Amino acid sequence: MSIPITLIPGDGIGPGITDATVRILEAAGADIAWDRKLAGMAAVAVHDDPMPDETLESISRTHLALKGPLETPVGSGYRSVNVALRKEFDLYANVRPAKSVTPGRRRYDNVDLVLVRENTEGLYVGVEHYIKIGDDPHAAAESVAIITRAGSERIHRYAFEYAVKHGRRKVTIVHKANILKFSQGLFLDVGRDVAKQYDGRIEVEEKIVDAMAMSLVMRPEAFDVIVTTNLFGDILSDQISGLVGGLGLAPGANIGAKAAIFEAVHGTAPDIATKGVANPGALLLAACMMLDHLGDHARATRIRDAMYATIREGKTLTGDLGGTATTDEFTSAIIARLR
Repeated sequence: MSIPITLIPGDGIGPGITDATVRILEAAGADIAWDRKLAGMAAVAVHDDPMPDETLESISRTHLALKGPLETPVGSGYRSVNVALRKEFDLYANVRPAKSVTPGRRRYDNVDLVLVRENTEGLYVGVEHYIKIGDDPHAAAESVAIITRAGSERIHRYAFEYAVKHGRRKVTIVHKANILKFSQGLFLDVGRDVAKQYDGRIEVEEKIVDAMAMSLVMRPEAFDVIVTTNLFGDILSDQISGLVGGLGLAPGANIGAKAAIFEAVHGTAPDIATKGVANPGALLLAACMMLDHLGDHARATRIRDAMYATIREGKTLTGDLGGTATTDEFTSAIIARLR
């Protein structure tokens, strides 16, 4: 029986890389019943809402979505697409892998790590306000970072369980508890408690976030699974993407108890939209993460291997990878390598 999955093509280059990804999945024999829905500017044009109820209802039915890049319009009355999805489905774990694909062509040849970011708490909860002093209503601004024991426990447990399930050796807890002793201190304390339950199975270490940023540049191969809070995860996830060539090969997953949404984490790239030259690699790798989530590991591995082999050969690459191929040409080259 076909697996129902919500498909959100997105904006800009989204539809083009989505079609390419679907082509490759079909060529690999994935039996998926796609439920195509709109979001972002494409949805505004039809529904006057960047995240229509029918799209949310589809994800509620399928519990799975593959999402291209979305543009959230600026203006009152519109919901942030990402915030709407995280709140609606409590997508508490953002998972961002980074793996070296082109040995010898970049500075970092041995990167193979996964960042697990808490996705619903911290400074991004949006609890903030201005403070009036004298006649100035905006004399100061205050943002509140909310860290809960429950939220910290589930993200640390997710990271350690991910490490066990995927044969990873070590989890690094990244924090700033030396300065933010209450909020970051709680996050670290809970992480230590969870780590004790994996003693003898998973190595654990702790890193202050600024030292972590330096260590990632100097010795990224020393890390395996990284778990951290929302803001730090947002920053470090882009840093690790840069280590392996940029966002064009950076997939992401947003995982919750009720749903999982897989996505390309790059933007809509309006400068090359409709030109047929975008790299579908990030969305394709996100689709492979989705297959892994479904337990279809062999197919996910086949697709990844075909894409990596195509990139390493260097003959049929899109512009961001150093070539001149179109999206369709790159897609066809990957399909030709499927085993």
